[in-house]
Amino acid sequence: MAGPERYVVGVDFGTLSGRALVVRTSDGAEMGSAVHELDHGVMEERLPSGRPLPPDWALQHPSDYLEVLSSAVPEAVRAAGIDPGAVVGIATDFTACTVLPTTADGTPLCLLEDLADEPHAYVKLWKHHAAQAQADRITALAAERAEAWLSRYGGRISSEWQLAKGLQLLEEAPALYRRAERWIEAADWIVWQLCGTETRNACTAGYKGLLQDGRYPSADYLAALHPDFADFYTAKVDHPLSPLGSRAGSLTEAAAALTGLPAGIAVAAGNVDAHVTPPAAGATGPGEMVAVMGTSTCHVVSAEAPAAVAGMCGCVHGGIVEGLWGFEAGQSGVGDIFAWWAERIAGGGAAGEPRGGTGTDAGEHRGGTDEAGGALAGAHERLSELAERQAVGAHGLVALDWENGNRSVLVDHELSGVIVGLTLATRPEDVYRALVEATAFGTRTIVEAFEAAGVPVRSYTAAGGLTKNRFVMQTYADVLRRPISLIGTEQGPALGAAIHAAVAAGVHPDVPSAAAAMGRRVERAFEPRPGAADAYEALYGEYRQLHDHFGRGGSDVLHRLRRLRNATQGGRP
Repeated sequence: MAGPERYVVGVDFGTLSGRALVVRTSDGAEMGSAVHELDHGVMEERLPSGRPLPPDWALQHPSDYLEVLSSAVPEAVRAAGIDPGAVVGIATDFTACTVLPTTADGTPLCLLEDLADEPHAYVKLWKHHAAQAQADRITALAAERAEAWLSRYGGRISSEWQLAKGLQLLEEAPALYRRAERWIEAADWIVWQLCGTETRNACTAGYKGLLQDGRYPSADYLAALHPDFADFYTAKVDHPLSPLGSRAGSLTEAAAALTGLPAGIAVAAGNVDAHVTPPAAGATGPGEMVAVMGTSTCHVVSAEAPAAVAGMCGCVHGGIVEGLWGFEAGQSGVGDIFAWWAERIAGGGAAGEPRGGTGTDAGEHRGGTDEAGGALAGAHERLSELAERQAVGAHGLVALDWENGNRSVLVDHELSGVIVGLTLATRPEDVYRALVEATAFGTRTIVEAFEAAGVPVRSYTAAGGLTKNRFVMQTYADVLRRPISLIGTEQGPALGAAIHAAVAAGVHPDVPSAAAAMGRRVERAFEPRPGAADAYEALYGEYRQLHDHFGRGGSDVLHRLRRLRNATQGGRP
C-alpha cells in the first residue's frame, strides 16, 4: 500500500525575482508556486545610498534573497494547499557567477555598518562585467604558462567568473579584500543560510571557480597575477565539495521559522539555474542539449568524455549529472536585447532613467507598474506579430547579438551590438526581427563549435520564458535546421531544483531516476521549415563574416568605442 504523498520545494533565484515551487515527488506534479520580486533588483547605476556606480557594474543586495525565502516559500505552500509537514526537502538554484564577500560566519560585508556604502561589499551579479581587464590578464598569463585548466574553459576566462571578480576586488579595494574571509557563490551562501553549514557545490566550483581534477589554479600562478592573491583559494574559497543532489544539511530552526517548513528536512547542495534545468526536461543523457532562454541564454549538454571546445564556459565532470562530463556555453544577452528594443517602442528607457534588469527570461518578473509591464508585453507581442509576417531577408538587415557582450564563443564582454543595413525605410519590427535572428545565429555558432570539437548535440530542448514566443522559437528551429523540443513546465529551474531536493531527501536514488519520474518535455514542438532554413543560410553567412571581423581582430572599433564611453562616463578605460 502506498504511503502518504511527499513534497519538495524548489526555489529559483533569478535576475529580478525569486520563485518557489511545491512539487509532488511521485510524479513531479506542480502543486503551487509563488514569486517575490527582488526589492533592490539589479543595481547598475547606483547603490541604495545613491552612490553612483561606474559602467559595466551589476550588483545585488543579499537581504533580497532572504525575503524570497520568507515570502515566496510559505506563499507557495499555501497555494499548494498541502500540510507543510508533508514537505521533506528544499533545494535552490541561482544565477551564476553571482558571488559575494562575507565574514567567516557568512555575514555579507555590505551588511556591516561601515561598508554599506562600499560597492565592492555587495553581491556581484553574473552580468557584472567590470572585471574584463582582470579576466584578460588571467587568460594571458594562463596561456603563457600553459596552464592545463585553460583548455577546459575554451581557452578564455570570463569577466563574469569568480577569479576575475576576486582579482578586481583585490586591486580596487585591497582593504576590503583583506576583510573578506569568504568569497562565496550566492548558490552556496543561500544554502548556508538554510542549513547553517558552509558548503561548496560541484557545479559552481567547476564552471565558475576553475576547479579541475580536484585542484584550483595554483598559488604560484595566483601570485604571478598579484603578490597578495596567492592564497585567494586556500583562504577564501576552498572547501569540501558537495555533489549535485547530495544533502548539504538539515533545515535549521531559524530557517524553518523563516520559510514555514519543518525543521530538520533535507537541504540539497546548491546549483546553477541552467545546470539544474535538464532533469526538469528529462534530458540527462549524453548529447541532450538544453538551452535556458531568458535575459541571457545558457546552453548545457553532457557527454561521455571531455573535450576542448572553443569559447565554452567549462567542461566539468559531474557538473550537470554524476558520471558524465557537463559542458556549458552561453549568450550574455538574449531576452535583454529584445526587451531593450521593445522598451523603446513602448516608450520606456528614456534618457537619464536608471538602468535596471530587463528580464524576459524563465518567468522573470519586472519591477514597476502593471501598466508599464503591460505596455512592454504588448510591444513584444506586436513586434513579434509584425516580424513574423516577413519573408526571410526582407528587412535587409543583419545584426550581432553583443549588446551585453559575448559569452560564447568569443568570451569578450567588451564587445557591443552591431546592426548593418539600416535605411530610412527600416521599421521597428525589422530591427526586432534582426535582433531575434542574431541571437539564433549566435546559438548556431555555439552548437557548431561543440560538434566541431567532437561533442555531439543529438537533441535540442528549450526552456525559459522565451519559449512562449512562437515567432522566436520557429526562427531558432529554422536557423538551427533542427527540431526544437520544449520543456513541459514554465518553471524549469524551480522544478529542476525540486528534483534535486527529492534526491537529497532520499525519495529517489539519483538525479536521472528522479528526472524520469518528475521531469517532462514536449518532443519536437517546432520543426524547421525547409524553405526558411535554406533562406537563412545566406544571412547566417553574413553574420559569421561580421562576427569574425568585429570579434576576431578584423577591427577593434567596438573596443575603442567602449573605452571612449567609459572614459567619458567616468569609468575605468
